[in-house]
Amino acid sequence: MISRWRLRQKSGLSTGAALLLGLWVSAAQAQTVYRVVDAQGNVTFTDNPERGGKAITLAPLQSVPTAARPASLSPRAKGNPGQPFMPYDRFAIANPAAGASLRNNMTPVEVAVSPPLRDDHQIQLLVNGELSQSALALHSDAFWLAGLPAGQHQLQAELLDSQGRIQHRTDPVTIFIAE
Repeated sequence: MISRWRLRQKSGLSTGAALLLGLWVSAAQAQTVYRVVDAQGNVTFTDNPERGGKAITLAPLQSVPTAARPASLSPRAKGNPGQPFMPYDRFAIANPAAGASLRNNMTPVEVAVSPPLRDDHQIQLLVNGELSQSALALHSDAFWLAGLPAGQHQLQAELLDSQGRIQHRTDPVTIFIAE
């Protein structure tokens, strides 16, 4: 094994860097380290007992185990903005209820937002995954959907920030429009 002195000479490392490197390598290999002082008073460290010197005891290096990445930091699926960002504790379609069967062609939709919607935020409605033309982004939590054909429909609301970026999407609510 190459001595710490030769390592320092070949790589041009400073005495402090050579010392740290030597201590780290020696501790990692669980070998004895020797402190050698030459005629000029220069101190070197080596693992070679033949060079003389005094054996020294090194304190073990402390290490911190790496933690697994929390699931909350995992990237979100594309198109799913995830949980509401602050300051909203609740963002969900409150009316109509999931599974509601409606008989008219004017469908009121109410979005529960708590605390109240900020002045610079808007809500837009999706019907069957498409942006509803009768419920474009508004600073409102109430909408009217007109002219839905008979059958099953899925509603979702999206929360938009001041730049019009989607920050949250409600869980889908399925409703039925009777003929």
